[in-house]
Amino acid sequence: MFTGIITDIGTITALTQEGDLRVRIQTTYDTGRIDMGASIASDGVCLTVVDLGTDWYEVQVSAETVSKTSLGRWAVGKRVNLERALRVGDELGGHIVSGHVDGVAQVVSVTQEGDSTRVLLNAPADLARFIAPKGSVALNGTSLTVNEVDGTHFGINFIPHTKDVTTWGDVAVGDDVNLEIDTLARYVARLAEMQGS
Repeated sequence: MFTGIITDIGTITALTQEGDLRVRIQTTYDTGRIDMGASIASDGVCLTVVDLGTDWYEVQVSAETVSKTSLGRWAVGKRVNLERALRVGDELGGHIVSGHVDGVAQVVSVTQEGDSTRVLLNAPADLARFIAPKGSVALNGTSLTVNEVDGTHFGINFIPHTKDVTTWGDVAVGDDVNLEIDTLARYVARLAEMQGS
């Protein structure tokens, strides 16, 4: 379980295909305090630590995860948003995020508005119905508030702080983005379906 508050930006330093995809991620986390088997959200995907070094950790990524996320397009040198798993007593600054990505959205436009950046994204049609104005989504692991929705398109506004402490300062048109819809939205939609039948 995560909050969508990014606590480090990692850098991919190695990718190896050995049955599953094995990824080494450089981090500023104190790896002496990371347990083998720990969960770390990497660009919003909950991944299990399988090896550790002084300033890196490695994860294995299954073919299923590669097919449902943007991880298949990762490359050496790519920067990724990182968040360690929530601990009992931690502040919940964002919203409850599982790290189980629902699909991939695509950046349609990037517009500067004062110091902030407005990003318009296109969601997969089967997920768009779960996205509502002023609702929450997790994009590449970042807890964000939706500004507006128009069909499958939805807009997010990034303030300078968010761009500084995440990879959102690098956003460009055409980027694929890991999308996790809000769990509450999923249950509300399911309840509405059940009441309508």
